[in-house]
Amino acid sequence: MCGVAGYVGHGDHDILKKMTDTLTRRGPDDAGYIVFGNVGLGHRRLSIIDLSPTGHQPMTSADGTVTIVFNGEIYNYTELKKELNKNYSFRGNSDTEVILAAYQAYGLDCFKKMNGMFAIALYDQKNDRLALARDRLGKKPLYWTVQEGTLLFGSELKALLQHPAFNKEIDPKAVAMYTYYDYIPTPYTIYRGVQKLEPGMYLAYEKGAVRKEKFWDVGFGGGEADRTNRTDRTNKVELLAELGRRLERATAMRLVSDVPLGIFLSGGLDSSTIAYYAAKASPAAAGQIKTFSIGFDDSTFDESAYARQVAKFLGTDHHERMITSKEAMDIIPRIADILDEPMADNSIIPTTLLSRFTREHVTVALGGDGGDELFLGYPTFRAERLMQWGGHLFRALSPMFNGLAQILPASHGHYNARFQMEQFLRGLKSAPIHRHHDWMGTFSGEMREKLLVDRTRWDVYDILDKYVTAVAGEPQWNKLIYLYLRTYLMDQVMVKVDRASMAAALETRAPFLDYEFVDFVNAIPYTYKLHGLQTKHLLKELMKDKLPREIVYRPKRGFGAPVGRWLAGPLSGFLRETLSEENVQRAGVFKPEYVSRLVNDHIGRKYDHRKKLWNLV
Repeated sequence: MCGVAGYVGHGDHDILKKMTDTLTRRGPDDAGYIVFGNVGLGHRRLSIIDLSPTGHQPMTSADGTVTIVFNGEIYNYTELKKELNKNYSFRGNSDTEVILAAYQAYGLDCFKKMNGMFAIALYDQKNDRLALARDRLGKKPLYWTVQEGTLLFGSELKALLQHPAFNKEIDPKAVAMYTYYDYIPTPYTIYRGVQKLEPGMYLAYEKGAVRKEKFWDVGFGGGEADRTNRTDRTNKVELLAELGRRLERATAMRLVSDVPLGIFLSGGLDSSTIAYYAAKASPAAAGQIKTFSIGFDDSTFDESAYARQVAKFLGTDHHERMITSKEAMDIIPRIADILDEPMADNSIIPTTLLSRFTREHVTVALGGDGGDELFLGYPTFRAERLMQWGGHLFRALSPMFNGLAQILPASHGHYNARFQMEQFLRGLKSAPIHRHHDWMGTFSGEMREKLLVDRTRWDVYDILDKYVTAVAGEPQWNKLIYLYLRTYLMDQVMVKVDRASMAAALETRAPFLDYEFVDFVNAIPYTYKLHGLQTKHLLKELMKDKLPREIVYRPKRGFGAPVGRWLAGPLSGFLRETLSEENVQRAGVFKPEYVSRLVNDHIGRKYDHRKKLWNLV
């Protein structure tokens, strides 16, 4: 895993070096810079495949016409290399050189042939073309902008900020979307005019013009009737067997590494499934599979006992560290630097600590990201089922439920019944395609009116509506899967994992997000995934005889931190200082009186405002 940065237009070696060196944490092993006239490409390397000097970047093709900087892994690079061997003379064994050869053989269509996670920048001297490309699921970040006639790009925003042409103007619509979603959805960023390159897309910059093309999108394998009929003809045992084979293959592809490798193991179904298939894919060394988990001294957030149980069951080489609240809280002041732009998922705290701990032993870690989105694993999917069964009744009874919510006590613990009920009631008013984000979101439209200085009524739903248009012919459940893959997973979950792990120079891989596996699972009717109110039905059926049943069927529990308690207790001073009236007034983004009310009500334990306050902090 690495970091990339560069420009086309104004710049020089010193500017390029400043841009690239902001990414040192992503790639501490090596650095490279190259300038062709008005084009600069920079790279920071975390050595994973081909540790020799032949893996150094920027890398130029054998004929000297194409140069690349690349962040990620191409898992099918050995197969591609065999295909390209006839017409390209390879000098090393890296996947980077395979991308160069593929581009020379297939042009911009080369990205369709790659199975992996990647952010790629290629400069083609013959055509005076810069090509940027991002992987299909958006696992790897890639930011870009054109300012003062210069195109800038980088793995993180901090790289772009180092270029003198960069204009640091906050985008008020991005702020409004952030306060709603807890993240800024692609293609927006916190800065006006700066974009995240969309997943499954390449950008070609030639003669001062930007052209973008999509080379892949999430699909569902045809019409609903075709999928249902096809699956009905398939014996369920055969379906589960094929699901297992595909997941084993996706996991095995991600076990290829020239450096030590391990598994993030929380003890939940998704990470335990990946640990199982990692052990199965290399049975001779099953006992050598390293697993990693952390625990908290707060028992309501601690899942370490489940991780130990799975590790013992699978016979892995398990590593565990117990984290004190003080250690966790000490991370908080560094989070803004890790993220570059706001992203209010407090599980970045344990993810950062887990990544640091894991990096002490290995350089690559596999995780279970994507399982909840593909197999309908979130509680919101159960809520959606309830709405389909009795939405009219819930709406009719909403005044009674509102009254009940008001008398429930405020709680700063892991489970907050009052908060859950209030969020569910909030979704009752929403359009079906918007209500999941209303359930998960933070500041509603009415709250944003009270919070934001900019009174423009920004449409925070337009990005959802655009995505739904792309799958207009699909049933409601598939539209929801598409939205989760293209919003919450990509812009919150994977951003959190990428930034937390790369801050520790740790590469993370997600077998569930192999695009061929995603295509296969999406072609299975949703009725196999949500069975009544049982989420992840198909995955549970697959794993019920492979893992302890209490692991397979235990209730879902998020990977979080007790920030509600901290903000009302040991971090109350930090909270009051950060969101003081003076600070909020000086920033000019939020209304100080509303923010102060939230702070006082939370510290006074009148309400649990942890979600709103974490968002603002």
